[in-house]
Amino acid sequence: MPQDCCHPIAAHEKLRIPDTYVSSLMLDRALDAIARRVGAIDREHDIPYLAGYSLDGRRIYIDRHLPPTFRYRGRDVAVDRYLLLHEEVEKTLIDQLHLHYQHAHQIATRAEEAAVRADGISWRAYDRFMQQYVKEMGDERLTRLPDDLDLKPYRDEHDDDLMRRMAAAAADPRHPAHADAALRRRLDRALAKRAAKQEASKA
Repeated sequence: MPQDCCHPIAAHEKLRIPDTYVSSLMLDRALDAIARRVGAIDREHDIPYLAGYSLDGRRIYIDRHLPPTFRYRGRDVAVDRYLLLHEEVEKTLIDQLHLHYQHAHQIATRAEEAAVRADGISWRAYDRFMQQYVKEMGDERLTRLPDDLDLKPYRDEHDDDLMRRMAAAAADPRHPAHADAALRRRLDRALAKRAAKQEASKA
């Protein structure tokens, strides 16, 4: 649990305004409630777009190369809680309300931004830190891919190049995900579906 936020004492502090009003303290409590309900956070894999989730939503993946903290005004700020909020909101909106990834992602990003700002952190500084790792990892080989990673974000973004690299990694017998034939089939189906749509649009 990060020590640079107010939430270690949030549950014991009385709000001075109704709890239906916008409140940094209440948002902090909400993040705590979400964190308690998450099955696990995994930082052992390579995750496109920095973070993702398992098919069943019980595991949040954060890329193993992303540092767990960034330096802001002389303090180390833990980032996992903000990514956790983003991924949980996004996954819930997709699974429960059947939103497109792009729409769910926009709402989740707004929630993430609100949580960052509520902790007195510049969103611009936080986002700049994140973006440098997104760019770096966009070109790396996927060597550790989770076998139950939800592919919907990549399908909805039509990121064919990324999915091809993921498929190539999983097809490699030396890759840990190679043992999961279901993942390989999901990647192959997604790519085949995209190819069929592209051919149909040309016809």
